Amino acid sequence: MMIAALTAIPTAAAQVPTLFVDPSRLPHLGSIDTRFQSYNVEMVEVTGGRFWKPYKASASARGGDNAGNIPAGANPDLYAYREPIDLSNHRLRMLAAALAPAYLRVSGTWANSTYFAESDETPSTPPNGFSAVLSRERWKGVVDFARAAGAEIVTSMAISSGVRDAAGQWQSDQARRLFAYTKSIGGRIAAAEFMNEPTLAAMGGAPDSYDAAAYGRDFKAFVAFIRDSEPDVIVLGPGSIGETTASQSSPQSSSDFIRTRDLLAASGPGIDAFSYHHYGALSQRCSGIPGQTTEEAALSEAWLKSTDQTLAFYRSLRDAFAPDKPIWLTETAEAACGGNPWASTFLDTFRYLDQLGRLAKAGVQVVAHNTLAASDYGLLDETTLRPRPNYWAALLWRRLMGTTVLDAGVHNGMHLYAHCRRGMRGAVTLLAINTDRTTAAMLRLPAASERYTLSADHLESASVKLNGTVLDLGPNDDLPQVSAVTSPGSIEIGPATIVFLTVADAKNAACD
Repeated sequence: MMIAALTAIPTAAAQVPTLFVDPSRLPHLGSIDTRFQSYNVEMVEVTGGRFWKPYKASASARGGDNAGNIPAGANPDLYAYREPIDLSNHRLRMLAAALAPAYLRVSGTWANSTYFAESDETPSTPPNGFSAVLSRERWKGVVDFARAAGAEIVTSMAISSGVRDAAGQWQSDQARRLFAYTKSIGGRIAAAEFMNEPTLAAMGGAPDSYDAAAYGRDFKAFVAFIRDSEPDVIVLGPGSIGETTASQSSPQSSSDFIRTRDLLAASGPGIDAFSYHHYGALSQRCSGIPGQTTEEAALSEAWLKSTDQTLAFYRSLRDAFAPDKPIWLTETAEAACGGNPWASTFLDTFRYLDQLGRLAKAGVQVVAHNTLAASDYGLLDETTLRPRPNYWAALLWRRLMGTTVLDAGVHNGMHLYAHCRRGMRGAVTLLAINTDRTTAAMLRLPAASERYTLSADHLESASVKLNGTVLDLGPNDDLPQVSAVTSPGSIEIGPATIVFLTVADAKNAACD
């Protein structure tokens, strides 16, 4: 009698759930972009300016370039001024390069109203119709960083009143200047959205009374510019957010919110890939709603599956307006507005890896985390640039999870994902996430495996252990050796623990 690829086996005591998995028989689902795991560096980080203030930061009274640049109508107390990020920093470049290949998205709400300097002489204040200035020197820093980090640049255009003619129509002059300068210094913009989050156009710096019809007109002009001048650039869109946020603060309730369906109907065809954003909640910083999400709910299925619900909504629109186009999630994190206090801890690593697993299984091609190194949801601490738990999870995903996705099934009590092992022909890597805080689980394999276990002394720890040893940078900023432990066929996965398991000789035809 043949044994199924995935079989639940009750233990004698009926206390620890046991799952049998045969990696050789896991069905092939599809593939993802080699740059699937990507990240954002916000435009405001590049220019310098006010971004979401970390919870532990004191109020900043500093001035500086672009110090007044915050989203329209926002509370300035939620933001802290930052000097432009030093993209030449050795530690930053080394840690980003370890995640290569990736897409580096430089965008965000602030990009909608950022002026790109026309020469090496940078204006001290933004011209009329803009809120910030991007110097050529700082954009060159982005290009140089992308090259050093093995990343391809994704960005979006300025759409504020400063780029419009007397009739209010979008003009391509700023976009042309940005693309031309990028090429002149040996760089390349791989993909571009017209604007950041057009569903929230008013907050994003669009002209008064901006609506779907205006977006449709502008988007058509943008696509015409790209096809004529930059035909190799991937056109992403619409880059929406907000339709499925399950809270009283959902922007759908605002008269300024523009539905994605209306945006797509007005803009017509033109996108090469369908892009959207997802946050499961607004953070405590700006929600004003106590208990919108909590630490206690961070491992719950209701919280983790919100990424499925958002994808389902936007996939239905993709199917209706841009059938068969690939889907990119170009901005996501634990919660919008910089993340909650636990976004920088091991507690959020469950969401981070579970989200990657879910979306890869669903066929999403690119997932860009917000951010690489700013506010509480950054993969790196913005002051020290040292890795947070999510960075170490990202590093393991990058090294172990390849682009071929297998179907590991759906199981109560354990989240299980499977990919062909990156860089190892014939091997399969399983990602097992035990979200139960009190009960262990058993996973049985037909052969020995190489095990990488992520755990922490407590869930809200700022550090994480790999196979019992705390992960940290070496004295010369070198990455630690990421070594596996050989495990027999049966592996116990402790409560609130994450395990990667590689079966070297899996004999799965999809991985040969």
